[in-house]
Amino acid sequence: MLKRERQAFIMKQVNLHNRALSADLGAMLNVSEDTIRRDLNELAEAGELIKVHGGALSKSYHYDYVPSSTYAFSEKTIIAQKAASLIENGMFVMIGGGTTVRELVRALPQNLHATFFTVSLTTALQLCDHPNVEVIFLGGKLVKNSQISVGGEVISRMNDISADLCILGTNSIDGEGITDSDLEAVQVKKAMIKACKRTAIVTISEKLGSTQRLRVCELNDIDFLITELSPDSPRFSNYTQSGMIIL
Repeated sequence: MLKRERQAFIMKQVNLHNRALSADLGAMLNVSEDTIRRDLNELAEAGELIKVHGGALSKSYHYDYVPSSTYAFSEKTIIAQKAASLIENGMFVMIGGGTTVRELVRALPQNLHATFFTVSLTTALQLCDHPNVEVIFLGGKLVKNSQISVGGEVISRMNDISADLCILGTNSIDGEGITDSDLEAVQVKKAMIKACKRTAIVTISEKLGSTQRLRVCELNDIDFLITELSPDSPRFSNYTQSGMIIL
């Protein structure tokens, strides 16, 4: 595989799953981690991704990221409109981060009155632009690159919250459940789900059938699965058994 093909594959994985580990990329491409490290350095220097210890993050984590350059932007706008329809006046909503959530915040009606809890600094800043919502940032240890609050302090605060709805993006989903590659993020997502009466997962359909190393939750912990596809798509045959509602 040529270097430009290898780097295109790396960018696809980073954009699709928001983050990628060097070890996993090396295994998928059958090349050494040194080769992957050089590729990541080059892509970071070109401004294509954020290089972190052990892998890379999508640039979409940053508040000033240009929406038009978002991966699968049109699909995510469809998902955002569907997810926004679940949010009603007076609700307490726990919400994560990521580009799909960013489009969801843009899709919120200007006359909506609701309270949003979030561990994502970028989401909190974006919600501050909405005229009628209350924003509660659940602060703790802030991971600088992903701009997400993690750790025992933020999880402890969630234990005192009973929200109506949790809206989460996901790095991977298959017939067994939701998975991720970051241990701290997994612990926070588990606490977010536990703190809410219902949970909605928002994801582009390209992630259906993918899996990563760390489990966030089982399918029966999810109330809504929201993609850009029609709910009657055969792609959902492995997901309807759990009783979740497909939107």
